[in-house]
Amino acid sequence: MAVDPSGGDLRDFLTEDPQAPVVMLNLLRFADGGRNSYASYAAELRETFLPRYGGEVIYAGAGGRALVAEDGQAWDAVLLVRYPSRQAFCAMVADPAYQQVTRLRTVALQEAVLQPTVPWSPG
Repeated sequence: MAVDPSGGDLRDFLTEDPQAPVVMLNLLRFADGGRNSYASYAAELRETFLPRYGGEVIYAGAGGRALVAEDGQAWDAVLLVRYPSRQAFCAMVADPAYQQVTRLRTVALQEAVLQPTVPWSPG
């Protein structure tokens, strides 16, 4: 299973208003022993890369027992990360220093969903 976006994924992501803010939903399933590696990645993300690119973690939490889900659909962790734009997210992902750190995330995860979200318009 893929846990990182591909170049094609990022190109498609930018076709939807690259300058508009976006909140990225992260659903994470850890590989055996992956929590420590992910914690190291998350610390670097919060301390270095999110401030550099204007991002902000607005929620991070452990996944509990799912109330409504099929077997295997529960997640170990959930994060919501706000970025000032899709372009800012892509610039972060392209940063060579980030690419070095993101290896910690890649080895930590067995499965992941990165779902961009935008607010519903009123009414």
